Amino acid sequence: MRVLLLGGTTEANQLARALSGAGVDAVYSYAGRTAAPPAQPIATRSGGFGGVEGLAACLKADAITHVIDATHPFAAQMGANAAAACATTGTPLLRLERPAWVAGPGDDWTHVPDVEAAADALPGRRTVVFLAIGRQRLEVFARHPQHRYLLRLVDPPEAPLPLPDAMAIIARGPFDEAADRALMQAHGVQVVVAKNAGGQGAEAKLAAARALGIPLILIDRPLRPAVETVATPEEALAWCHRTDLGV
Repeated sequence: MRVLLLGGTTEANQLARALSGAGVDAVYSYAGRTAAPPAQPIATRSGGFGGVEGLAACLKADAITHVIDATHPFAAQMGANAAAACATTGTPLLRLERPAWVAGPGDDWTHVPDVEAAADALPGRRTVVFLAIGRQRLEVFARHPQHRYLLRLVDPPEAPLPLPDAMAIIARGPFDEAADRALMQAHGVQVVVAKNAGGQGAEAKLAAARALGIPLILIDRPLRPAVETVATPEEALAWCHRTDLGV
């Protein structure tokens, strides 16, 4: 058995440790978007594969027997490429995906289908917006230059931000509710924009917004190919052993 783990998430890091502990031959693949990703206890690679054909060629060349897609829930293109490449090569594919967030008592959420809709859902008047969506697609919000944007990024931006009035805070999760509450209060945040990434590592901003009575614009997850899916690294490891035995 040789596993290709498409990673970049907390769950992928946990699974990498589980695979190593179980003595499974595995390779962890980073997309290459983070400057200093965490070290892993298994072999790693970084960067794209060259689309479906490139990934399929890699599966054959590296004698990959199992693929686990544990990428971010919004990595729609990688998910589609993995499904197509595995179908082409006959390689078993599993999706390790954390459950989506669900609104509870006290939450004031507006669901939108994509980044463009999130930008258009902002108020017309000047508003302080905590834009917690990462560094991609920030230019969409430049269509609404009247707002003050607070960003939280993993790496310092390599170029000027595409927003006329913005401040970037460089930090890596998991985050703490009390700290996020203090952050929002210090900057006078009035609206939070986030992706429905799920999981506990970035959930603090939701609890902080709830406690402060701040509305949230939540971008729903994109559609992904219908493949077998589990929610925990333990289930993913069990799948590896089960499929390796042909069960």
